Amino acid sequence: MRVAAWGPGAAEAGASVPRWLGAADRTGDFPADRHPLVARLHRGNPWLRLGSTGRTWDALVPAVLEQKVTGIEAHRSWRELLRLAGEPAPGPAPAGMRVVPDPARVLAVTDWEWHRCGLDGARRRALRAVATVAPRLEVDGHLDCAELRRRLRSVPGIGVWTAAEVAQRAVGCPDSVSVGDYHLKNLVGWSLAGRKTDDAGMLELLEPWRGHRQRVVRLLEIGGSRPPKRGPRMAPTDYRGI
Repeated sequence: MRVAAWGPGAAEAGASVPRWLGAADRTGDFPADRHPLVARLHRGNPWLRLGSTGRTWDALVPAVLEQKVTGIEAHRSWRELLRLAGEPAPGPAPAGMRVVPDPARVLAVTDWEWHRCGLDGARRRALRAVATVAPRLEVDGHLDCAELRRRLRSVPGIGVWTAAEVAQRAVGCPDSVSVGDYHLKNLVGWSLAGRKTDDAGMLELLEPWRGHRQRVVRLLEIGGSRPPKRGPRMAPTDYRGI
C-alpha cells in the first residue's frame, strides 16, 4: 500500500491509514454460525473490517448533524458547515474540499450562520456543548468503547444513538449498536426473524453475537433484507426557511 499525505498532520495521517482501513480489527472469535444468513454473509465478505479513525471530534460533528433528520438534510448541513467554517484541504485536493473545523471555530459560528446551514436549535446546542469539552472526549490508547460512550453521554444533547455512532467510527467498536435509528431495527428484525421489530426486539435478536453486534449489523447492511415499503417516505425539513 502506498500513501501520500499533505499538511501539518501528514505524518500522523499516513501512519493511521491501516487503522482506518480496519487493520486492527479482529474477527477470530466471531460466532458467525449462530444464524445461517449471518454465516453466509460472513463467508461471502471476508474483506469486511471495522475501521477506526482514532479521532472523536471528527466523528462527532457529522454524527450530531445526523440526529433525527433524513440523510439528505444531514449531508446538506454538513456541506454548508464545511463551506462556512472549514479550511481548504492541503495538497493537490479537489477544488472546494474542506477539512473539519476545529472546536474553537465551531464555537465562533453565530446563530444566524447556523440557521443558514439548516441546523435546528437542538443540534446547534449539542454541537456547542461538545465543542466546549472536545479535548476531554478525544480517544487515547487505553479508552475502550464503553468508556467512550459513557463520556459522550455525559454531554447534553448526546444520547445513545450518537454515542454509538461515534464509537463505531472513532474506535471501530464491534459491539456498539445504533439504538434509536429509524431504519436499523427493521433491517435486523426482517433479516433475522422475518418481521418488523422495535429497538428492544432488535437487541434481543442480536444478543447471540454480544461483543460483535455491530459487526452483524454491518453484514446485514451488505446482504440483509428490509420490509416492503408501503408508506410515504419521511420528507426532509429545510430549517433555513423556518
